[in-house]
Amino acid sequence: MMHGSGMMGGGGGGGGRYGRLVRGTGTEEPTRKADMRTVRRVVAAFRPYRRQVLVVLAAILLVAVLGIVNPYMLKFSISDGFGKQNFRLLSVFVAVMIITPIISSLIGVGQTYLNTMIGQRVMRDLRNQLYAHIQRMPLKFFTDTRTGEIQSRLSNDIGGVQDVVTNTATSIVSNVTTAFSTIVGMAILDWRLTLLSLGLLPFFLWLTYRVGNVRRSITKDTQESLAELSAMVQETLSVSGVLLTKTFGRQRQEITRFNRENERLVGLQIRQQMVGRWFMMFISTFFSITPALVYLLLGYLTFGNGQQVSQTTITGTVATLVAFTTLQGRLFFPIGQLLGVQVQLQGALALFDRIFEYLDMSYEIEDRPGAVALDSARVRGEVAFDHVTFRYRTDIERPALDDLSFTIQPGQLTALVGPSGAGKTTITYLVPRLYDVERGAVRIDGRDVRDITLESLGEIIGVVTQETYLFHTSIRENLRYAKPDATDEELERAARAAAIHERIAELPEGYDTLVGERGYKLSGGEKQRIAIARVILKGARILILDEATSALDTHSERLIQSALEGLMRTRTTLAIAHRLSTILAADQILVVDGGRIVERGTHTELLARGGLYARLYHEQFVTAVLPEVAPEDVDGATSRNGRLSPAEVVEAVGE
Repeated sequence: MMHGSGMMGGGGGGGGRYGRLVRGTGTEEPTRKADMRTVRRVVAAFRPYRRQVLVVLAAILLVAVLGIVNPYMLKFSISDGFGKQNFRLLSVFVAVMIITPIISSLIGVGQTYLNTMIGQRVMRDLRNQLYAHIQRMPLKFFTDTRTGEIQSRLSNDIGGVQDVVTNTATSIVSNVTTAFSTIVGMAILDWRLTLLSLGLLPFFLWLTYRVGNVRRSITKDTQESLAELSAMVQETLSVSGVLLTKTFGRQRQEITRFNRENERLVGLQIRQQMVGRWFMMFISTFFSITPALVYLLLGYLTFGNGQQVSQTTITGTVATLVAFTTLQGRLFFPIGQLLGVQVQLQGALALFDRIFEYLDMSYEIEDRPGAVALDSARVRGEVAFDHVTFRYRTDIERPALDDLSFTIQPGQLTALVGPSGAGKTTITYLVPRLYDVERGAVRIDGRDVRDITLESLGEIIGVVTQETYLFHTSIRENLRYAKPDATDEELERAARAAAIHERIAELPEGYDTLVGERGYKLSGGEKQRIAIARVILKGARILILDEATSALDTHSERLIQSALEGLMRTRTTLAIAHRLSTILAADQILVVDGGRIVERGTHTELLARGGLYARLYHEQFVTAVLPEVAPEDVDGATSRNGRLSPAEVVEAVGE
């Protein structure tokens, strides 16, 4: 749950920098430059496997050369074998025609293995790179971007380019090599027939480019629709989403919304499959009738003027015709493939653009050059805000925090109090560098947090929030997320300190119990205590508590407060206070309003001052919290009926 005055401007459903990624339309020339830049980046992804790529290219070249052997063997078999009635020579030609495809097939198997291995490893690298990049993105990226959109980039977009990466690259090289070697072989046989066969190819290439651009646009819209569906599924079919739709009776509306987007996706996918089909049909038809035109042209050139030719000439012509049409048939497949691949590539470029769009996003929050890693054992835990100003978005005039300064001494408990939206949670975000300050500095032991490595900063700070997150795994693994090498004894010690061990022991599978999606198999108090045990196990020097005991009943809260008091004695603690017990235990209370600290002091001092704290105390704690307080919670308090009235508590704490 995001708190703080700035979140209204910085978060939301895609209005921030990351939430709405808009490309300019541009002109055709910038588009070409962008295409080439994307192609270069795709090619660069294959660079770690250049040796294997060279082997694949050599295999492709060898197969292409072997591919023109049999048409010539066929020609020689007719002209020299049958024409000269030489069976021995015919046998040699036939033997070559048998051995050549066997060798080509064996090479093809090896080529397919290498090709698949290279493609899958490139896909693995892309997935790893994209996941690692997203992991390092700032919190603002995740507040601006829906989870389903991120999942779509990792699954749908990466999956969409898989065939291109795995097969298309070598398919292009293979088809180009095959086409080139075939054209050379055809030209050697008869250049006139070759010109006839390739006459309309330039027109086809131009038309292919136009169709490819349309395919690319439709592919982009299709992936955006897939992302929308993924986001919708993630939001409405999670446990929280299902609870919301059921309790508000919105199932029918959500089904309608899903159906509407799904229908849009169907239309886009149909268009994506059909675009250029008429064009491909025209190409296929032309290639099918071209052999007939070749027969006609060769017949005209041989005896079209009524001239008489010898039987030897006829035999040679037939041999040439058979060899040429065989090569021609071999040419049409790679050219058709290349024209179709161009259309596919344009669609794939749209997917690569979406992938690289994420990879090009700056981290914003990363280690500075020369950043130091703090030794957690030597960290004292002093936290200081030095004239800190911060806003979630630069286009918002009023900052979330404005010239904030305070110091928390090692081992102190500082409570943050203030109205909703005052900036309390924003303050806690700046200590672990979930956001960076606009002006001023946040310091730990006198060192700017921006000069500390993020990894070591994460090791010395423990955070417990109101909204507890547990992974869909066992309790044991959830606890060990804080310390992977923790022993069972350490897990039990931390669980006992968080008053959750007995409850875990009651479960049939104990610490191996699966907690379910987001921990929904556990109660709110149980999840919170496991989260606190996780922080206890981590042993952080600085604690940040945001309503850390809000989900607990009075008995559990009392146990947790006792555990936290022992934990906080040697640690610096910054707590957003929503319970009286936190207020009374604080070494200092900071009253935040409008992004500024308007009051500071102890509970007694602030009550005596009669300012904002006193008003909030009476409105929030006395009228809402105190009726639930038992006499033993406040030293020196007595009550006739076992519960303290607001007046009795106020009297006990010394107003």
